[in-house]
Amino acid sequence: MKLTAIIIGSLFSLSLCAQTTKAQNKQETNKKPKLVVGIVVDQMRYDYLSKYYDKFSDKGFKKLISEGFNCKNTHYNYAPTYTGPGHASVYTGTTPAFNGIVANDWFVRETDKTTYVTDDPTVETVGSNSEKAGKMSPRNLLSSTIGDEMRLYSNMKSKVISVSQKDRAAILPGGHLSNGSYWLDTDTGNFITSTYYENRLPKWVSNFNAQHLAQKYLSKSWKTLLPIDQYTESAADDNPYEGLYKGEDKPVFPHNLPKMYDKNDYGVIRYTPFGNTLTKDLALAALKGENLGKGNYTDFLAISFSSTDYVGHKMGPQSVEVEDTYLRLDRDLGEIISYLENEYGKDGFLLFLTADHAAAYVPSQMMDLKMNAGYFNYKDFSDDLNDHLEKKYDETQLVSSVINGQIYLDHKKLRDKNIDLKSIENYIASFALQFEGIANAYTSFQLNGAILKNKSAQLIQNGFYPKRSGDVALLLEPQWLDDYSHTGTSHGSTYNYDTHVPLLWYGWNIKKGNTAASVQITDIAPTIASFLNIMEPSACTGKPIMAITK
Repeated sequence: MKLTAIIIGSLFSLSLCAQTTKAQNKQETNKKPKLVVGIVVDQMRYDYLSKYYDKFSDKGFKKLISEGFNCKNTHYNYAPTYTGPGHASVYTGTTPAFNGIVANDWFVRETDKTTYVTDDPTVETVGSNSEKAGKMSPRNLLSSTIGDEMRLYSNMKSKVISVSQKDRAAILPGGHLSNGSYWLDTDTGNFITSTYYENRLPKWVSNFNAQHLAQKYLSKSWKTLLPIDQYTESAADDNPYEGLYKGEDKPVFPHNLPKMYDKNDYGVIRYTPFGNTLTKDLALAALKGENLGKGNYTDFLAISFSSTDYVGHKMGPQSVEVEDTYLRLDRDLGEIISYLENEYGKDGFLLFLTADHAAAYVPSQMMDLKMNAGYFNYKDFSDDLNDHLEKKYDETQLVSSVINGQIYLDHKKLRDKNIDLKSIENYIASFALQFEGIANAYTSFQLNGAILKNKSAQLIQNGFYPKRSGDVALLLEPQWLDDYSHTGTSHGSTYNYDTHVPLLWYGWNIKKGNTAASVQITDIAPTIASFLNIMEPSACTGKPIMAITK
């Protein structure tokens, strides 16, 4: 009897242990952060992290690097590397070949016109009287985002809010099911939205706009945060490779913002670090106004800092202006991180920071240093190409458009003249290789299904969506840019200076460390999905980053 009792007691204890373990496993599975915060810095090169590290504060970038997890070898896996595709790929976990966002603008054969990535004529502006600034939505985005999946998983109880100065940088991260996406109207200095989301601004956004912060930030000159002689990581303040701000004779500090500021156009704030500060202010207001992270389901806040891109385009990556913009952004990040830690605790939120693309050095500077670099004139190339095609095929203007380094042919004229598409594409690709600065050319037949061997070809293929992309894609040589300005910089290529970006993780379930293993930008969304135990976005091609999810 005693033995039987012991056996029964042991079995009962084992059963209790099994039930307890099962309950603990279930509880662990369902344990999630209160809030996910996604931060995208527009045009941030990976090397800025080390270049400016000593001048960062202890609360911003340096904290994310030293206390979070650093994916040191994160690259974009498609081209062209622009703002629209960049934000789409981060949040959909896939490339333009599947999410459809092939560029910021692309040529539409059916209308014979160029369209903007977030244009939507079916909606109206909310928050200002602008006829165009708010006629935007995510209708061109073909796949779901990680925020959409969070909303669907929770039966629409999770909240997703996205903010940025740029409309496309607010709209694409927010996805189709965003509770609110807000961007800057440069006519009024207010943040606005569209009727795709709501018919009136929430009270917290209206109250934010009533502070007129853009006007306040533009009422003072832009001086360097630190004494200017400490900016030893940058070139001389006065150099020939930087552009000029409106009303200035030299590209030097201090920049007289009140003089540059036209009261009918607040767009100048985008070319200063104070545009980022304004975005930070709105992000903090969103956390409070929407009570993010206070419900029963995980919420999402997407923040995109755009001023880094505008300053970078104008001044280039070696400028004091770019360095000062990042030092000030570091302080803004510190304020956001401190708020999150105070409000939710370090283990209450999951934060990642990355960039939508990086940037090239200024080609004119590289040329002066006797490096391979240059400027390619697409307008001259297009005119020359049309002339040659007219002689060969006895038809004028067979090229409808050259945009994003891609050639769009007039398919109607080709059909009318019975011109074989594959033959003319091959002819154009061969013709293009005669031009200085062109490294290679790929036809739509190569890009739509062929197995391409070299890295650049594969990246262009990953960015190719037949219904929106061109018939022939051109690849410029390294450090060659479109010939629109010989000061400042740009981006868009397959080369490392455009594809290598930061990826930092911090907060919930993130252990301190780093990895030099290869990570693709499309791995971010499935990594978040893995943390949250939800489905990855609908067209996701990325994989969870094992170094942090295991």
